[in-house]
Amino acid sequence: MTDTKPRYKVTIRCGQCGEKYILRGRPNNEGGYDTGFKRCVCGNETNLDIDVTPE
Repeated sequence: MTDTKPRYKVTIRCGQCGEKYILRGRPNNEGGYDTGFKRCVCGNETNLDIDVTPE
């Protein structure tokens, strides 16, 4: 049986334009979450508010 990591609901809000993304992610080895998110539609990659809750 495989051991899978629990999934989390990751809410990302852009600090520049206010766009909101709700994604699912799993913890990674660097202490973050793997969601596939790269950047906001406005091009912002750094000014992001991230909220994580268990699914």
